[in-house]
Amino acid sequence: MATKETVVVEDLVKELKRATLEDGETATPVLAKISAADPKMYEEVDLAEPLHNLLSTTSSGCDGLRAQVAKCIADVAKTASQRKRFTSRNTIGILLNFIAEAHKTDKIALVTQSCRALGNICYLNDDARNIIVELSGDATLVKLLDVKVNATDDAAAMEQFIKVRCGVLSNFILGGEEFAKKAMALGIMEKLEATTEAASKENPLPEDLLTNTLPPLSILTENVSDLKFSATLNGSLVRILGASTNPDLAEMCLELLHYQAEYDDVKVLLAKEGLCETIYRLLEKYKTFASSNSDARALMKSACDLIVLILTGDDSMNYLYSTAFLTNMEAWLGAEDVDLVTTGVLALGNFARTDSHCIDMVQSNVMQKLLEILAKNNGTTDDMNLQHALLSTLRNLVIPKVNKTAVIEAGLVKILLPMLEIHTPWVVFKLLGTLRMTVDGQEKLALELLANEKLIKQLVAWSNITDHAGVTGESLRLMAWLIKHAYAVHRHDGDANAQPFREDHTSLVHFAHTEGAVESMVRMLTSQHLVMQNESLIALSILLIVFSGSTAEQQQQQRPVDLDALLVAANVGGRLAELISQRADTMTKEIVENLQSVVALLRKSDALAQHMAQHNIDELLKSIPIIVEYCTL
Repeated sequence: MATKETVVVEDLVKELKRATLEDGETATPVLAKISAADPKMYEEVDLAEPLHNLLSTTSSGCDGLRAQVAKCIADVAKTASQRKRFTSRNTIGILLNFIAEAHKTDKIALVTQSCRALGNICYLNDDARNIIVELSGDATLVKLLDVKVNATDDAAAMEQFIKVRCGVLSNFILGGEEFAKKAMALGIMEKLEATTEAASKENPLPEDLLTNTLPPLSILTENVSDLKFSATLNGSLVRILGASTNPDLAEMCLELLHYQAEYDDVKVLLAKEGLCETIYRLLEKYKTFASSNSDARALMKSACDLIVLILTGDDSMNYLYSTAFLTNMEAWLGAEDVDLVTTGVLALGNFARTDSHCIDMVQSNVMQKLLEILAKNNGTTDDMNLQHALLSTLRNLVIPKVNKTAVIEAGLVKILLPMLEIHTPWVVFKLLGTLRMTVDGQEKLALELLANEKLIKQLVAWSNITDHAGVTGESLRLMAWLIKHAYAVHRHDGDANAQPFREDHTSLVHFAHTEGAVESMVRMLTSQHLVMQNESLIALSILLIVFSGSTAEQQQQQRPVDLDALLVAANVGGRLAELISQRADTMTKEIVENLQSVVALLRKSDALAQHMAQHNIDELLKSIPIIVEYCTL
């Protein structure tokens, strides 16, 4: 049974088939009704033939009605089924012919509606795109960018034309790299660049023109790998960003500049173009608005991210360090907005990639400001992005040896230790890295931390995490570094009987008695990274030297450490066997020497020697190429 809607559609189709362009009174009303209706009403009806027949009428003086037909096609072709029906060489060819007359001002309405129609037909439709290419229509579309917009033109008509010309171009190049490169071969980049550059120099900025010119650049960037803009275009985007009052336009500029700032040479260019200072001024101007508007907040974060990205380049970072921008970032440490504070911290962290910059920051008041911020934000409920940024920056600052004492005396470790309550992996990873860099060469601090039961227990727990390799690795490395820097070892010509500098082993006793601590150092032997395997060997050497070399009197004064039992329980022989079997061919001379030292120390104990024999360690050592080379010299 026919529905009322079906009857209406059938009647409209009958009217459409009777209509002619010569009789505007019959054509105009039915075209208007079809355009105004929901395109889904015509899903089951083929409107392509009658509309094509109207469009192809050769009568002169009917451009106005042809524009209405093109508009009707555009409105109907919003559904996938109708797009397929209009995907024919004849219909697409006629539309391209109309579009080719874009340079004629009296054709602007017909060109505009033809662009709409063709844009909707080729949306998500490679068949239509291929027909456009076969008819050389891609060249016709790119030439649309040559049409100049004059002040004397009909403003409303030209505004719509500007919108739809880039719309049809965008829908064509959305087909992927193949279609994007065809457009590029026809000069689309040069034309978009020329339009953008000219517009960027106008005052006031023609924001409508730019809002519709930049999207094709975004699509080209996404579809063509390693697409790098010219210096002129990047400079134009910086000027537009600085002058724009339109949030959508600013967002487009930021998006494009983000893509371009992936290249180090472009980072330098953008730095010298003043992009970071431009962003700083804009954020200072609109930061109050951003605090109450979610869209503005997203835009602020995007702008902040771009600042940080530019500073990741060595040349751009060094250039900006010599400008007033450094002072701007220091000023943001005192900002009320957490995103601005975080950006300031991250910026300073990137500046702190050279020893000289780090030393400057510690000698000035920057380091103290960072510590004050962290002291107020080192809890489980504080902003994790800010915590991550602070830890990253402070880690860089403590790398130069001359900085360590000053940062430690300023209270860094006291501020860091409460953060053991935090269990967010990416924050924990930075926390552990910061502590590891801080204890490097700091014997007193290493001794204190090694005796910190809460810290060691937490490190053991984190070292057992299997779903975040970074936290696991840093936990193991920090324990190994604490042992290494707290108990420096004498080496006398490779003598395995070398004794530690210190006689007070209290801190190491605390470590050894922490459940799972010795096992962690043994497990570290089979880490994926050679550097960690070597650190494990050094830590185990120190444990063996300290506890196997302790006198009975010393052992009575401390809690006895049954290292033999701990190592056997941790299957040290099995781990050494696995290490040798998997890494024999890639072992460095240093690792082999440390491995031999550990094995020699293990042989001093009858229980450990027997354990080693069970795992065939002596025979496995003979399979290491470097050892074989030594023996055959």
